[in-house]
Amino acid sequence: MSIDSFGARGTLEVGDKSYEIFRINTVKGIERLPYSLKVLAENLLRTEDGANITKDHIEALGNWDPSADPSIEIQFTPARVLMQDFTGVPCVVDLATMREAVAALGGDPNKVNPLSPAEMVIDHSVILDVFGRADAFERNVELEYQRNSERYQFLRWGQGAFDDFKVVPPGTGIVHQVNIEYLARVIMTRDGQAYPDTCVGTDSHTTMENGLGVLGWGVGGIEAEAAMLGQPVSMLIPRVVGFKLTGEIQPGVTATDVVLTVTDILRRHGVVGKFVEFYGKGVAEVPLANRATLGNMSPEFGSTCAIFPIDDETINYLRLTGRTDEELALVEAYAKEQGMWHNPDQEPEFSEHLELDLGTVVPSIAGPKRPQDRILLSESKVAFRKDIHNYVEEHHHAPKNGLDEGLDESFPASDPVSITPNSATLSFADDDAVESAANGAHGRPSKPIEVTSDGNTFILDHGAVAVAGITSCTNTSNPSVMIGAGLLARNAVEKGLTSKPWVKTNMAPGSQVVSDYYEKAGLWPYLEKLGFYLGGYGCTTCIGNTGPLPEAISAAVNDNDLSVTAVLSGNRNFEGRISPDVKMNYLASPPLVIAYALAGTMDFDFESEPLGTDTEGNDVFLKDIWPSAQEIDDTIKAAINEDMFRSSYADVFKGDERWRSLSTPDGDTFAWDDKSTYVRKAPYFDGMTLEPSPVSDIKGARVLALLGDSVTTDHISPAGPIKPGTPAAQYLDSHGVARKDYNSLGSRRGNHEVMIRGTFANIRLQNQLLDGVSGGYTRDFTQDGGPQSFIYDASVNYQKAGIPLVVLGGKEYGSGSSRDWAAKGTVLLGVKAVITESFERIHRSNLIGMGVVPLQFPAGESAKSLGLTGTEVFDIEGIEKLNEGVTPPTMHVTATKEDGDTIEFDAVVRIDTPGEADYYRNGGILQYVLRNMLKADA
Repeated sequence: MSIDSFGARGTLEVGDKSYEIFRINTVKGIERLPYSLKVLAENLLRTEDGANITKDHIEALGNWDPSADPSIEIQFTPARVLMQDFTGVPCVVDLATMREAVAALGGDPNKVNPLSPAEMVIDHSVILDVFGRADAFERNVELEYQRNSERYQFLRWGQGAFDDFKVVPPGTGIVHQVNIEYLARVIMTRDGQAYPDTCVGTDSHTTMENGLGVLGWGVGGIEAEAAMLGQPVSMLIPRVVGFKLTGEIQPGVTATDVVLTVTDILRRHGVVGKFVEFYGKGVAEVPLANRATLGNMSPEFGSTCAIFPIDDETINYLRLTGRTDEELALVEAYAKEQGMWHNPDQEPEFSEHLELDLGTVVPSIAGPKRPQDRILLSESKVAFRKDIHNYVEEHHHAPKNGLDEGLDESFPASDPVSITPNSATLSFADDDAVESAANGAHGRPSKPIEVTSDGNTFILDHGAVAVAGITSCTNTSNPSVMIGAGLLARNAVEKGLTSKPWVKTNMAPGSQVVSDYYEKAGLWPYLEKLGFYLGGYGCTTCIGNTGPLPEAISAAVNDNDLSVTAVLSGNRNFEGRISPDVKMNYLASPPLVIAYALAGTMDFDFESEPLGTDTEGNDVFLKDIWPSAQEIDDTIKAAINEDMFRSSYADVFKGDERWRSLSTPDGDTFAWDDKSTYVRKAPYFDGMTLEPSPVSDIKGARVLALLGDSVTTDHISPAGPIKPGTPAAQYLDSHGVARKDYNSLGSRRGNHEVMIRGTFANIRLQNQLLDGVSGGYTRDFTQDGGPQSFIYDASVNYQKAGIPLVVLGGKEYGSGSSRDWAAKGTVLLGVKAVITESFERIHRSNLIGMGVVPLQFPAGESAKSLGLTGTEVFDIEGIEKLNEGVTPPTMHVTATKEDGDTIEFDAVVRIDTPGEADYYRNGGILQYVLRNMLKADA
């Protein structure tokens, strides 16, 4: 219960119902705030406890200075938690383990449940093994269940065992689309209260809900678990960038083009750590699906969120997607009562201002390796010809011949990547010689290879489109681009055009509603004629679940070092992400994905080159098959209705026959299978007592890793394929797992044994204890001379010898998005303290949440300036003061060298709040929550 220092508690009558609310206008200064900060103000008013959330915190929001740098930390309590299956499985493993720990300590295991609603959508596990045929969906789902049955049995048990935890089974849709179409409430009701729906998720694109006015963003698994268990998320009151929208989108321009333009603008401006909020008269002209598309790409801008306020368009979308009249009435009444309803004539105060006239946006794509690398579609061929040189031979440039002068400003070359040169067979396409300098053409490397695959013989060359994927929450939630793609496919088929035989086509809608409206509009036959059969309802291509390319094509690409391309309607196109066979990846709207499947190459100019000829031999250009805005709008109105959403989501948690027939253990606690290599009981509560043991100073510690600046959680956290010979592979080998069944580290996140072995094992990690060695290696000082060893193997030896470990780092330690296992893996390796020059805020709090103390070198100092080499033995004094309820500002560190000399300094303690001190004293956030739960029941 809030202590309500401002007398904000009141009542809101909506129809015949009455709700308790906390009125934000009781706090001076709130009325001028942006929408997003008003939501935070209500959150603090409702959860004020006088300790972690105080009157001063609430007044700090009322006194917010838009121009100030963030400095005031607040505790935000999300209303619910959203998970996808890769990142969500460890959360459920920990909850299941907590139940056993409660039972072992004499408590009732049934009391361990999410205290805030938690929902998981299984969408990250489907791989596009089968494509381009009528049975693709069924076959891919079948393979998905075969690979993941252990995980699914566990999740199905959790669905039945935990209150307030629901699972959307495989084959339903993509987490963020299911969220905006069904799960998001906009205004929550619980225990007689009404309050804004806020939601953190275990996937960075949780921000898609921002389009609905739901404040939230992606977090690591530890924050998600904490939020599920009622603990707040620590954050700084942010700067808010006001992004004013004016004008209207022009015909032929898609929502994807808008979002790529906005990504470009915001990346150039710099919005990392900031909120972005859209406002102005143009907001009313932005359909909800387009708002969701913009919100979705917030991680690509770098902002924490990218939010739209609530208005009539929000209500219209909620009505379309099947929400009840009662829900609609509450959303409108609450937003208007709290001053959260968008008023285009009243401009809030913002920290910074940007503006975009939607009428100026033109068709675009982005690539070949980052979402912010926007390219005008009209200049895509020239850009490709410039970029291709970085992918066929390092530092190779085409002969000048006056043809590429003056282009560097327009098209900055991508950073060179190391590609095995094959200059012996490098040649140039004949047409380059006649291209004019005015066109800025580059000589195009060419290496034509004849390939026969699936009964077709064709020439494969650099730039060939090997993958064309309509996939990802970003665009498949948007009817305008999805219907646009379907109509373009119809027009192409009617003109006699076909996709090129070397293109792996993919249609992976974000929800079953897309299939329904394609069916009603009669568009499926045309999409299928071009190879875009339903492949699955999941992320597929966008997260690298593209599946293998046809064998002959893959062999031709790899044997001849061809630089082929992928075009996808996703949000991320980083190198190596989409397919191991594909070097250059481009983001594009769904209609353009189909257009590139027809063209078959990125070396293509849609304005001047025909896609083929019609039945009468006439050239067919993209403009001839591009559907008009009016036709798209008319089709949407005729083909989409609220009944589709109601029927699709009527039994959304029930699942198909495969899901319902899974063999699932009964009982309040999970029956762990010792043979499972996917799901294992977490070790965090082993030997735990009802009262925490006193924390103690660290003595005789060794350095596990000495790291430089900008080491991210992606360097620390286990991710990607499991490489033979590594500790993770050795573990699977010892459990009889064949190499072909290794799967990925991501799919095995529910098994801590695999994940520990993959922590600090990134192939690009540079541990400065070793000279010039990259990867998961260190020196093992339990052995004479400290020989090179896998980090995991050294950790085992240190722990056997009872030697604690520390990690030394540089600036911005722990930035990045792969957060939960970066902290969990650190503690399980035996690390007790991390000492750096500076921390990324969330990883710092995650380390505390796992019982690791974060320390910083004195201002201006570093491991190098202090003369530390990582070979020293460390003692850290001052930790024991925490037992007295005091968090010391510094702790004394003594590093003893091999010759007995010492280096001493006072490290700054980065336990920043009383709540964090409680977590650390308890050995971690989960232990803290569990003990409090037991005490409350005593």
